[in-house]
Amino acid sequence: MAREYGLPGWAALVIVFAVPLLESSALVGFVFPGEIAVLLGGVLAFQHRVGLPAVLATAIAGAILGDTIGYWAGRRYGRRLLSGRVGRLVRQEHRERAEHYLAQRGGKAVFLGRFTAALRVMIPGLSGMARMRYRTFLLYNVAGGAAWATGMVLLGYLAGASWQKAAHWASRIGLALLAMIVLGFALRLAARATRRRCDRLRAAGDRLAATAPVGWVRRRFPTQLGWLRRRLDPTTPDGLPLSATLAAAALFAWLFGGLTQDVTAGEGVASVDPRVHAFAVAHRTGWLTTVMRNVTWLGSGWVLIPILAAATLLLLRRRDRRGVGWVWAAYLGAVALYALAKPLVHRPRPPVADLIGAASGLSYPSGHATQAIATWGMLALVAAASRSPWARAGLVAAAGVVVLLVGASRIYLGAHWLTDVLAGYALGATWLALLAALRRRGDAAARDDVSRAPVRRRAVTGPHRPPTG
Repeated sequence: MAREYGLPGWAALVIVFAVPLLESSALVGFVFPGEIAVLLGGVLAFQHRVGLPAVLATAIAGAILGDTIGYWAGRRYGRRLLSGRVGRLVRQEHRERAEHYLAQRGGKAVFLGRFTAALRVMIPGLSGMARMRYRTFLLYNVAGGAAWATGMVLLGYLAGASWQKAAHWASRIGLALLAMIVLGFALRLAARATRRRCDRLRAAGDRLAATAPVGWVRRRFPTQLGWLRRRLDPTTPDGLPLSATLAAAALFAWLFGGLTQDVTAGEGVASVDPRVHAFAVAHRTGWLTTVMRNVTWLGSGWVLIPILAAATLLLLRRRDRRGVGWVWAAYLGAVALYALAKPLVHRPRPPVADLIGAASGLSYPSGHATQAIATWGMLALVAAASRSPWARAGLVAAAGVVVLLVGASRIYLGAHWLTDVLAGYALGATWLALLAALRRRGDAAARDDVSRAPVRRRAVTGPHRPPTG
């Protein structure tokens, strides 16, 4: 491609570096999204016009440096812009609320904003204007920039000549992520408003219930409306949180069904499997092979069963017998699910010549991925009980890293196709979400039993006198 356009390799690297650099620092992203240049860099690496490590390094450096410049520009000149004509377009109340949100929870916004074109341009400057600590901004900027640039370069590399389609899908994914961020923020605000104004909402609901049409519906369907109200109540553990967990289980099950359809038909995501496999085989190195051969055992029953045995002893010392049941149910259920699913698809593994280590049996879905996400996820949930929010987040993040590494090792070692691992994740996550919903419901029922239990008090009949005989 570089020869077709008369573009030397060094010039392509300059573009891959400069466009992400200027995207947020000079607001170029509003006109030319940075992912286009980074995707093209991956295409050039696929065609051996430039080296893949060089494209990755320049794209990551440009993304991180560009957001850093945008941050300091917002910190130095943002207030001046907002005090001029540009600031008249933004209400002061909304601006203060956005600055407060970025100051309190801006790290997540910096990381997630990197993956959507609009937020990628605005978030660095807004972070500087909100006086976010630079250390916090730098941490999330480096993590987001590295993840985004690596993903875009590899997407262009795997897409090859079909880079236009990859760019189209990258934009759609970015828009979907933006919609999820906005929806999550709106739901969070709605939940907070519900907790703060619970009495007002109940009063408004009572007034609405007093109207004739709603009164007829309540009289006609009292049981159904009562059930729906309890399921959508955000103030109770078995209300909206339980409903959201069950909805997540349904979503993961739907994803597993879609992946299964793609694999059986040999289309959709399954069409990318050979290219991902070839990429993994072509980029094997000695040290990485050693790491992956050890990491993959974290998803094997030979390691998970001893870990579960140790967890059982710890939980029994804490007198948490229910926790013991949940972690073993997660593992055994995951094993049963993928054992039942494998014969239904009957998919062979990748070529044996590309396999590192040993792997036998059918390929779809990945057993390592299924039992890793179910077992490590449930271990994190049980260990996070009664801990601080930061501790819970750290345990869940650590479990997520282990699960991702296990899945990557199965692809790298040639034991599974990409869709095998994704389907294993979806199947294991479905089982984990169902168990989490049952666990939440059981905990809520136990709390209700404790609250309804009568309080026994010692009868006082008068001053205590020692017995006489």
